[in-house]
Amino acid sequence: MGRAWKFGDNIDTDVIIQGKYLVINDPEELSKHVFENLRPEFSREVREGDFVVAGENFGCGSSREHAPIALKACKIEAVIAKSFARIFFRNSINIGLKVLECRETERIDDGDELRVDYDSGEIVNLSKGERYRFNPIPDFLKEIIDRGGLVNYARSIYGERI
Repeated sequence: MGRAWKFGDNIDTDVIIQGKYLVINDPEELSKHVFENLRPEFSREVREGDFVVAGENFGCGSSREHAPIALKACKIEAVIAKSFARIFFRNSINIGLKVLECRETERIDDGDELRVDYDSGEIVNLSKGERYRFNPIPDFLKEIIDRGGLVNYARSIYGERI
């Protein structure tokens, strides 16, 4: 269960993490600058288990991995959006960040308390008593996410030689 942090359509990777921070290699340090210009309070107030909720085309723009890495370092539970830019979606899976496609994100308001049932494919809005469906995550992608990303997944299969 966590709080919804609501954003609109076309949130690009430069809004998630500005280009000037791409020199930072420490994910924890990077997380201090997430949404810095759009919602300066985000990095101070986000809590483990919260959700980023957005409209269409979340993660568009530059194909930098820093954006999902910084979001994951904030310890959010998942990003829920109507749709994702393809490279952002793939980068998120590759680092083990949950990304859920839900066509009903406009019904979720900033601050709503949410719970996600990954088995049933349902988001429960505890603040409103509503339920929304999300596109199920295929099993092979779930396994990558559950192992913490593609590198850990590959190591679980091939060992440390990769």
